[in-house]
Amino acid sequence: MTAPEPVPAPGPASTSAFVPAVLYPLQPDHPELVASFAELAARTDARRLWLCQSFRSEPHQVLAYLAGLGHAVPVGTAVTLLPLRHPYEAALQARSLALLTGRPVVAGYGIGTPEFAHGLTPEPYRSPRTAVGEYVTSVRALLDGGSVAHDGPYHRLHAALPPVGPHAPVEVGAGVLRPGMAHTAGATADVAITWMTPPDYLRDTLVPRLAAGAAEAGRATRPRVATAVHVAVRRPGRDPRRLAQAATGTHLRAPHYADMLRRAGVDVDGPDPAAQLLRADVVVTGTPDEIAATLAGYRAAGVDEILLNPTAVLLTEGVHAAVTDLEEIITACRSSDRSAAGSTGRSSAPASGRVRSVL
Repeated sequence: MTAPEPVPAPGPASTSAFVPAVLYPLQPDHPELVASFAELAARTDARRLWLCQSFRSEPHQVLAYLAGLGHAVPVGTAVTLLPLRHPYEAALQARSLALLTGRPVVAGYGIGTPEFAHGLTPEPYRSPRTAVGEYVTSVRALLDGGSVAHDGPYHRLHAALPPVGPHAPVEVGAGVLRPGMAHTAGATADVAITWMTPPDYLRDTLVPRLAAGAAEAGRATRPRVATAVHVAVRRPGRDPRRLAQAATGTHLRAPHYADMLRRAGVDVDGPDPAAQLLRADVVVTGTPDEIAATLAGYRAAGVDEILLNPTAVLLTEGVHAAVTDLEEIITACRSSDRSAAGSTGRSSAPASGRVRSVL
């Protein structure tokens, strides 16, 4: 058994070449519905293909199916809900994806709503932060080849994964919206995964709390930050407010998202929350070049990986329109980076990610 190599955690977002990741944000009835996004990721060399929790086609199985079709790209889950599976099963699923795809994996986990968690657990999570921190720690230890002995309030684990041959690296992520969970993720996770978090809020609140949590735990630097950003290219007939409503309506009804946005200074209770979301760059519209410029603001705020989220266009116009938007935005991000590299003399080589040697 080969011991894992030390892993230097990344610091603030790199200024080198930037290619966003792509997110399929809906719950597919069949993996074929995601194939166009996988093809896009391969065609554009996008950073990663991400899926969120699905109760139709299970996301790990969808990603494995796509790899079997030949769409072997880096993948991530943003996020699967930890009440659904024991940490041992979670680690096994994540490692299986790395083995089957041959590409890097980010396995992200979150609590979900309190009502959902209570429906699957004997009693409510008294401390979601503790539940996530213990869960992420156990999954990471298993993936590192450790034998875990844990008796906590939210899971019991006395086991190790059987060793396997070399495979692609697996990072363990935690869903983060508010400062408390950011502190916990800073102490335990490889990646902090955020949704609908404005760049100013990331810069001023979440990233400092991630750094504080990492420092308190004795980690060299904070986890990477991966942020899903709603995007839609401006085209004739598209109403930005309508797109913002379509993109965010479900999440705005969730108390934890609404609370996060209020903390960020976004008036979600006023007469025109869509305008507020557009103003705060929670939903980003414009030409591809304008969108790329706004995404640069996210990077400056400390985001290391941006997940392009085309929910609004996908819901209103379908897969083809969503894929077209994403491809144009990725092209604009590349062009923007080339221009920046040319004007500053910086190398445009891709930033090195966290590389981990796993059993």
